[in-house]
Amino acid sequence: MRVRIFYHDKCFDGACSASLFMRFHRECIAPNASYDYHGLVHRAGALFDEREFTGDENVIVDFKYSASPRITWWFDHHLSAFLTRDDHEHFLACQRDPGCAARKFFDPNYTSCTSFLAHIAKSCFAFDTSPVTELIQWADIVDGAKYESPEAAVEMAAPAMKLTLIIEAAQDEEFIPRLIPLLTDMPLTDVLCQPFVANRLPPLLERHRQAIELIRNRAEERAGTIFFDITDYPLEGYNKFIPYYLRPHATYSIGLSKSSFRTKVSVGSNPWSKAPREKMVNLAKICERYGGGGHARVGAISFPPDKEGEARAAAEEIVAELRMKNPL
Repeated sequence: MRVRIFYHDKCFDGACSASLFMRFHRECIAPNASYDYHGLVHRAGALFDEREFTGDENVIVDFKYSASPRITWWFDHHLSAFLTRDDHEHFLACQRDPGCAARKFFDPNYTSCTSFLAHIAKSCFAFDTSPVTELIQWADIVDGAKYESPEAAVEMAAPAMKLTLIIEAAQDEEFIPRLIPLLTDMPLTDVLCQPFVANRLPPLLERHRQAIELIRNRAEERAGTIFFDITDYPLEGYNKFIPYYLRPHATYSIGLSKSSFRTKVSVGSNPWSKAPREKMVNLAKICERYGGGGHARVGAISFPPDKEGEARAAAEEIVAELRMKNPL
């Protein structure tokens, strides 16, 4: 059996979810299966190419729902899991079919897709999660921003944080698929020590330091909301906690950046903010207005690379709205 696993690319939780599914499926479903991995990214336009769903089983983890009949497994935890109302209706119909419902799972209450998948695999299929406890815990910390402080999130002392930096910056399409099987096969410290992983770290740490200084110089904070525009700087990604590391009293952060395949509006909230949670704005709902999505506390919108003006206009509208709704 050939299993194709589609996962949220350039994302620690996405890679961990793919690895955890592989181990669960191998131990509980098909011991002799072979696996390959294909990253998915949020971009303007179609997110899926059905021509790539060529496995005997095709799996999506930590990414939006596809109504394709070729998808045999799906796990997600994002509030914005469904691109269209039709997709949501298709999933609800699936849940009324016991066979379909036993393979497609959604719960936005979980901090990470990895922990959600672990729960389903353990409770429904008797999968032993004890050997992968470290991975599950770190997926929750990284995806749920459960760091002790902005310093812990930005200064990157833990191996999981260094792996997150490497995964988010990966440009080689073969790198993350090569990394994924290791994540549930050895401790994260050992994964980081693999030569093909370790040699990527020094230049990325230097680029991380440059990103800190760039955002320090570009960020403006007013009425509890930070805004910065770095579209003129060639940066494929940056640590999303840098704004709160630099401006710890801010509530929200909006960043406008540009990569090789999109212009991105990143919309986030300070995990260490003293603002009452009930007064916080649901950022996923804001992002959905512009075709994006995410979670209540963090989201993003992707525009085509040549639509920088539209992305900037959206960012400015969101900044104005959040500055009017400062909960502090």
